[in-house]
Amino acid sequence: MVGDKSDIYEQALAGKRVPVLTLDNNWYKLFTDLAELPRIQEKEKQLNELVQRQGQLNVDSKNIKKLKKKLMDEIVPMANELGQKYSKSLEKKLDDHKRLIEECNEKLEEYQDELMDLPRQIEQVNHALMLLTMSYCYESMQENTRQIVEIAQWVKNIRIELKKNLVRKQEMEYQNRQIYSYMHDLFGAEVIDLFDMQYDPMAVGQKKEDGSGNEKK
Repeated sequence: MVGDKSDIYEQALAGKRVPVLTLDNNWYKLFTDLAELPRIQEKEKQLNELVQRQGQLNVDSKNIKKLKKKLMDEIVPMANELGQKYSKSLEKKLDDHKRLIEECNEKLEEYQDELMDLPRQIEQVNHALMLLTMSYCYESMQENTRQIVEIAQWVKNIRIELKKNLVRKQEMEYQNRQIYSYMHDLFGAEVIDLFDMQYDPMAVGQKKEDGSGNEKK
């Protein structure tokens, strides 16, 4: 989709900080149906997964830090108590706390490493999605403009045709009134039945004159 304009889009994005696209509802409004745009949809899904992973890691890290603090707060009095009076069960509990604290440290280090790399991954995918978006927007605007010009020309032609047909209608109505007037002078009111007329041309003409007269008033 990016095509030959990818270099131009890259230059336009150079030095610009692009917010995470999928967090902006206005970005979604650009598309009528993402299912019809598989490449954009694929990047959108990938970006959302990365952002969700980042959020989950932050929550998990916060919870582990709280757990670690709780364990640390408990381990000091346990150690003091064990120093004063030996207890096998207390020693086991102290060892369990130390083990859990160590596991917390390992997990926090693991999460921290991933959290440090996630912004780069998010920026990379977001950048690729922005390129696809720019290409889509360009192609959409080009197609929309083509159709706008086409429709504008169609409207113009219809208006011209409408004016022509209105003139023709008025000319034929005038001709009918002339024929009716002539035949009415010869045959009287029965001219309507004689010529299978669907309406009284003079009445139509009179209505128009009355209408135009009312407008002037």
